[in-house]
Amino acid sequence: MSVRSLPALTILLVLSCSLAVPTFADSQARIVRLSQVDGDVQIDRNLGQGYEKAFINLPVTQGAKLRTGQGARAEIEFEDGSSLRLTPGTVLEFPELALRDSGARSSSVELQQGTAYLNFKGDKGEEFVLGFGRESLTLKKPSHLRLELRDASATVAVFNGAVEVNGASGKVDVEKKHSATFDLAGSTPYTLANNLEPDPYDDWDKQQDKYHQQYRANSYSPYGYGASDLNYYGSFYNIPGYGMMWQPYLVGAGWDPFMNGAWMWYPGAGYAWVSSYPWGWTPYRYGSWTYVNSNGWFWQPGRTWTGWNTVPRIVNPPQHFNAPRMPTAPGQTLIVNRGAPVGPSGAIQGKSAIRSDSAGLGVARGSVRNLGRISQQVERPVSATPGSRSGTMRAPSAASAARLPAGGSSRVSAPAGSTAGPRMSTGSGSSAPSSRGPAHR
Repeated sequence: MSVRSLPALTILLVLSCSLAVPTFADSQARIVRLSQVDGDVQIDRNLGQGYEKAFINLPVTQGAKLRTGQGARAEIEFEDGSSLRLTPGTVLEFPELALRDSGARSSSVELQQGTAYLNFKGDKGEEFVLGFGRESLTLKKPSHLRLELRDASATVAVFNGAVEVNGASGKVDVEKKHSATFDLAGSTPYTLANNLEPDPYDDWDKQQDKYHQQYRANSYSPYGYGASDLNYYGSFYNIPGYGMMWQPYLVGAGWDPFMNGAWMWYPGAGYAWVSSYPWGWTPYRYGSWTYVNSNGWFWQPGRTWTGWNTVPRIVNPPQHFNAPRMPTAPGQTLIVNRGAPVGPSGAIQGKSAIRSDSAGLGVARGSVRNLGRISQQVERPVSATPGSRSGTMRAPSAASAARLPAGGSSRVSAPAGSTAGPRMSTGSGSSAPSSRGPAHR
């Protein structure tokens, strides 16, 4: 089916309200992504309100704390693709998420309880410190490790790379496939072992690493983190008149990108839209959403690195589209859940029902072998609207799908030599918000 080109005078609709909301692009602060939430995960956003329910794609800022309940797990993804994974019963704090004048990112994380896995990519100039008790790991090169903190001891197990531990025990180098156990009570400083004791969550950590490696490898998106979820839950298409655009799989004719999510308040920056979709980080932080007649909503990455958007940008919305409106008073959390899948399932994979209009919501990452093939088998009826044809809505032809090397197109690449990630202004399996709020007003 042909795709109509944009009108000559396309209006860029930037959602706004009575509050002034700057982009997160003017200071030395940073934001990282809560990229996976399984079970009871809570976050203290450093607002003086204590812990609250966490859900996927929440921005994690300096001073925040995360904790996982019994049977719960979580993952934090950093701008360069580094990841930090929390097992059940873990408490983690982020004392520093900053950007140096040189453009290098500086991250300081403190493990206060439990077990965490860190896969550090080690980009040039990056600073990453992982603290525990009276000790701290200083990471400058790629490394993959497990840190377990008990009442009176802590064990660092290094899968790949090498790490340096500094603190009350002095300087301790831990090499690949070695471990070091520290006596936090201070009677015996530390003991080294030339082997690694297995942990029940090692397999989970490996599975998540494999997922990211497989789906991050090729992407048309110029933005680093979130690329693996974009490739798993959707595909880029070459749309005539538009160029390369991304669309999630399993979207029905009535779907729009703002059916599930929440408005979250961040002091100094105002409200930020947080999507509940497992792929819903990058498409709401960069670029814009465009409605293409007869083919639905697509995400356009944008031509340059333009900063971190708090408010989604929308191009060419259809008539009668209800844009999401943030609360008019500061400090609130507004849950939006008007797109819960209804009707018959589009496919059955094992014992899991995959809905044809879910847009990936409820589909755990990596749980379905070929989500794109299932999506192509589902026809999406579309009703007649002004300026569009009636009939059946389908995804663009598979022949137009593209998986290019990251940054491979000069049309959408970040500026050469740019290392700056998104900044905060001073001015999932996924877990969606559980409570039902009003529709967009």
